[in-house]
Amino acid sequence: MPDNSYIALLVGVAAAITWLLRALPFAGLAPMRNSELVKYLGLHMPLGVMVMLLIYTLRPGVAAGGLDVLWLGIAVLVTAGLHWWRAQALLSIVAGTAVYVVLMTLW
Repeated sequence: MPDNSYIALLVGVAAAITWLLRALPFAGLAPMRNSELVKYLGLHMPLGVMVMLLIYTLRPGVAAGGLDVLWLGIAVLVTAGLHWWRAQALLSIVAGTAVYVVLMTLW
Protein backbone atom coordinates (compact mmCIF):
# COMPACT_ATOMS: atom_id res chain seq x y z
CA MET A 1 0.00 0.00 0.00
CA PRO A 2 1.40 3.46 -0.90
CA ASP A 3 2.41 5.74 1.92
CA ASN A 4 0.56 8.94 2.80
CA SER A 5 3.07 11.30 1.19
CA TYR A 6 2.68 9.53 -2.16
CA ILE A 7 -1.12 9.80 -1.98
CA ALA A 8 -0.88 13.48 -0.96
CA LEU A 9 1.42 14.13 -3.93
CA LEU A 10 -1.03 12.43 -6.31
CA VAL A 11 -3.96 14.44 -4.94
CA GLY A 12 -1.94 17.67 -5.21
CA VAL A 13 -0.93 16.98 -8.82
CA ALA A 14 -4.52 16.07 -9.76
CA ALA A 15 -5.85 19.21 -8.08
CA ALA A 16 -3.27 21.42 -9.84
CA ILE A 17 -4.05 19.92 -13.25
CA THR A 18 -7.79 20.29 -12.68
CA TRP A 19 -7.39 23.91 -11.59
CA LEU A 20 -5.19 24.71 -14.62
CA LEU A 21 -7.60 23.07 -17.06
CA ARG A 22 -10.51 25.05 -15.63
CA ALA A 23 -8.61 28.35 -15.59
CA LEU A 24 -7.14 27.98 -19.09
CA PRO A 25 -10.31 28.94 -21.03
CA PHE A 26 -10.72 32.12 -18.98
CA ALA A 27 -7.07 33.06 -19.50
CA GLY A 28 -7.42 32.43 -23.23
CA LEU A 29 -10.60 34.47 -23.54
CA ALA A 30 -9.32 37.48 -21.61
CA PRO A 31 -7.57 39.11 -24.60
CA MET A 32 -10.61 38.52 -26.83
CA ARG A 33 -13.25 40.12 -24.58
CA ASN A 34 -13.51 43.21 -26.80
CA SER A 35 -13.47 41.22 -30.04
CA GLU A 36 -16.37 41.77 -32.45
CA LEU A 37 -16.45 38.02 -33.20
CA VAL A 38 -16.93 37.14 -29.52
CA LYS A 39 -19.71 39.75 -29.21
CA TYR A 40 -21.41 38.35 -32.34
CA LEU A 41 -21.17 34.77 -31.08
CA GLY A 42 -22.43 35.81 -27.64
CA LEU A 43 -25.47 37.38 -29.27
CA HIS A 44 -26.37 34.67 -31.79
CA MET A 45 -25.00 31.44 -30.34
CA PRO A 46 -27.70 30.78 -27.69
CA LEU A 47 -30.45 30.77 -30.33
CA GLY A 48 -28.39 28.50 -32.58
CA VAL A 49 -27.75 26.05 -29.76
CA MET A 50 -31.44 25.94 -28.86
CA VAL A 51 -32.43 25.30 -32.48
CA MET A 52 -29.92 22.44 -32.73
CA LEU A 53 -31.25 20.94 -29.47
CA LEU A 54 -34.80 21.26 -30.76
CA ILE A 55 -33.95 19.46 -33.99
CA TYR A 56 -32.04 16.74 -32.14
CA THR A 57 -34.92 16.24 -29.71
CA LEU A 58 -37.76 16.23 -32.23
CA ARG A 59 -36.09 14.12 -34.94
CA PRO A 60 -36.81 10.65 -33.43
CA GLY A 61 -40.46 11.49 -32.73
CA VAL A 62 -41.06 12.82 -36.22
CA ALA A 63 -39.34 9.78 -37.72
CA ALA A 64 -41.62 7.47 -35.71
CA GLY A 65 -44.70 9.11 -37.24
CA GLY A 66 -48.25 8.49 -36.11
CA LEU A 67 -49.56 10.11 -32.97
CA ASP A 68 -46.03 10.85 -31.76
CA VAL A 69 -45.89 13.80 -34.13
CA LEU A 70 -49.17 15.15 -32.76
CA TRP A 71 -47.99 14.79 -29.14
CA LEU A 72 -44.70 16.47 -29.99
CA GLY A 73 -46.53 19.31 -31.70
CA ILE A 74 -48.81 19.87 -28.74
CA ALA A 75 -45.87 19.78 -26.30
CA VAL A 76 -43.88 22.24 -28.43
CA LEU A 77 -46.86 24.59 -28.66
CA VAL A 78 -47.39 24.43 -24.88
CA THR A 79 -43.68 25.08 -24.28
CA ALA A 80 -43.50 27.96 -26.75
CA GLY A 81 -46.80 29.45 -25.58
CA LEU A 82 -45.84 29.37 -21.92
CA HIS A 83 -42.44 30.82 -22.65
CA TRP A 84 -43.94 33.61 -24.74
CA TRP A 85 -46.55 34.34 -22.07
CA ARG A 86 -44.46 34.06 -18.87
CA ALA A 87 -40.84 34.29 -20.17
CA GLN A 88 -39.69 31.68 -17.66
CA ALA A 89 -37.58 28.96 -19.26
CA LEU A 90 -37.84 26.49 -16.39
CA LEU A 91 -41.62 26.73 -16.23
CA SER A 92 -42.08 26.29 -19.96
CA ILE A 93 -39.62 23.38 -20.23
CA VAL A 94 -41.11 21.50 -17.27
CA ALA A 95 -44.68 22.09 -18.43
CA GLY A 96 -43.93 21.07 -22.03
CA THR A 97 -42.14 17.94 -20.87
CA ALA A 98 -45.00 17.06 -18.51
CA VAL A 99 -47.57 17.52 -21.28
CA TYR A 100 -45.56 15.28 -23.61
CA VAL A 101 -45.10 12.56 -20.98
CA VAL A 102 -48.78 12.60 -20.03
CA LEU A 103 -49.89 12.41 -23.67
CA MET A 104 -47.46 9.58 -24.43
CA THR A 105 -48.56 7.67 -21.32
CA LEU A 106 -52.30 8.02 -21.87
CA TRP A 107 -52.32 7.12 -25.55
